[in-house]
Amino acid sequence: MLTPLINKLKLLGWVGAVLSVLITTVALAAPAKPKLVLQITVDQLRGDLPLRYLNRFENGGFRRLYRDGAVFFNAHHAHANTETIVGHTTLATGAHPSEHGMVGNLWLDRSTGKITYNIEDGRYRLLTEDAGVSANDEIDPTQRAARSEGRSPAAILVSTISDEIRLASQGTAKSIAVSVKDRGAVAMAGHAGTAYWFSKTTGQFVTSNYYAEKYPQWVTAFNAASPTARYGDQAWTLAGDIDNYLFGTQDDQAWETDIGGFGRTFPHPYPAADNRYFTTLLTLSPAGDELVIDFAKQAIIGEKLGRDDETDYLSISLSSTDYVGHIFGPSSLEAEDNLLRLDQGLAALLDFVDREVGIENTLVILSADHGAAEAPGTLTALNIPAGYFDPDQIINHPYIEKLQSQYRLESPIIASYTAPYIYLSQEVRRLPEQTRQALVSVLQAQLADLPGVASTVYSEAIARGQPGTDWLTQAVAHNFHPARSGDIYVVLEPHIFINDFDGLTVTATHGSPWSYDTHVPLIFAGWQVKPNSVYRRVDTVSVAPTLSQILSIKSPSGAVGEPLTELLDNLPR
Repeated sequence: MLTPLINKLKLLGWVGAVLSVLITTVALAAPAKPKLVLQITVDQLRGDLPLRYLNRFENGGFRRLYRDGAVFFNAHHAHANTETIVGHTTLATGAHPSEHGMVGNLWLDRSTGKITYNIEDGRYRLLTEDAGVSANDEIDPTQRAARSEGRSPAAILVSTISDEIRLASQGTAKSIAVSVKDRGAVAMAGHAGTAYWFSKTTGQFVTSNYYAEKYPQWVTAFNAASPTARYGDQAWTLAGDIDNYLFGTQDDQAWETDIGGFGRTFPHPYPAADNRYFTTLLTLSPAGDELVIDFAKQAIIGEKLGRDDETDYLSISLSSTDYVGHIFGPSSLEAEDNLLRLDQGLAALLDFVDREVGIENTLVILSADHGAAEAPGTLTALNIPAGYFDPDQIINHPYIEKLQSQYRLESPIIASYTAPYIYLSQEVRRLPEQTRQALVSVLQAQLADLPGVASTVYSEAIARGQPGTDWLTQAVAHNFHPARSGDIYVVLEPHIFINDFDGLTVTATHGSPWSYDTHVPLIFAGWQVKPNSVYRRVDTVSVAPTLSQILSIKSPSGAVGEPLTELLDNLPR
């Protein structure tokens, strides 16, 4: 009587084994992958700042990401010059500036002797007329160095994760990047995606004909609806009761900056829509991020992102935290309210994505291009040494004239000090090697004696493979590209920085290799990510290679980062 039952069990076991093999084969042949990669980069979001206000945030924004995501609490950029284009391109490529080439927002073009803005490209025009760099753009004067309004990713020397997603799908996957800043969009769109950014001249989102010859209908419709009009003659007011704010009693700090009548205290008035400062002041407030998020939502609908079997890519770079931090400082009532409003915007965005695509189909990555220094006034009030550095101390250093005479040079020794780099004159660079090194050695010693200078690093030593082994010179080496970097990298002491940007005095800034500038949030959430907390130090060059592993595509061409195993080990195989 037992024989038929035994035979039946054997048959079931055989069938189960076959099914198991088939299921495994199918899984290996077609690994699960998200329908949409949503990469959110918050400009100037230092790693500790979301945690400062976490108990005040809504459940659906930052708290949702920290609760449900894989959180890398000790993530850092490993390069020295922590500026916008550098950090964005590093996140996009998995490469250091030494490979991707974006060593700073500005660099000296030695072939022309002129300062170059990172993504300027005169071969391409903007699709919207009169949408070039705005004359009222006091808060982003780096763009004034551009000699044309054309923009493209041509200066990015390696591929990005956006490029690789497009390449793996033979161009059928969609890749969109949006930001207030042109460089925040172009870096993430890469060479094969499409970048859109906010024109302060027109109050619309624009692109160049590198990406397209005309706007899609959804972009035209968005711009035609005058998205900025609702802010005219309104004001940035507090989102809640001032008594509930950490900085509620510090609304008027002496070191804050007033631009165009925006004021140092709440409410901050927006002028009429035809005022020359109107669109600039919008970006000095949460309105800038609100506009970007609204545009991104329309991109999801208009491009049908995440609607088919190919993984699409959407980058959202949010710039208000950067602008507010520059003008008011990271520890200000304005910065606090901006983050509370950003949290609301993130919650609404994630809910929208959940409705349109499904959060279970969307891999979300949140990070930042750099952190920020505290305003010196904030630090000195607590007896922490801090201050500003006058760049004229370098340009007009009294020993420079002595060296010029000693070496019988006809031209000034320094062609440009475009922080953090000193570019030596071509005459100095043509000196015999031993003579040049002797001159530079004396110059470095003199500069090191300046109050506020921590150290200097000679680029030629990096080029010879002898930069030094300490972390600081390694960070400078990661920033070195022979065609774009200057000859001497000047590292200022912690909490010492230049507060003059082309005539604009700022309250706080970034750009150093110190931890407050390198430390950024790094969270993966959505899709099949399991909650996890990781406290070891990781570098941002790991983001793009990790995405490549998840999507089963090749890494960007210059990627050097190690995939984040704490995330990958918890994903389905």
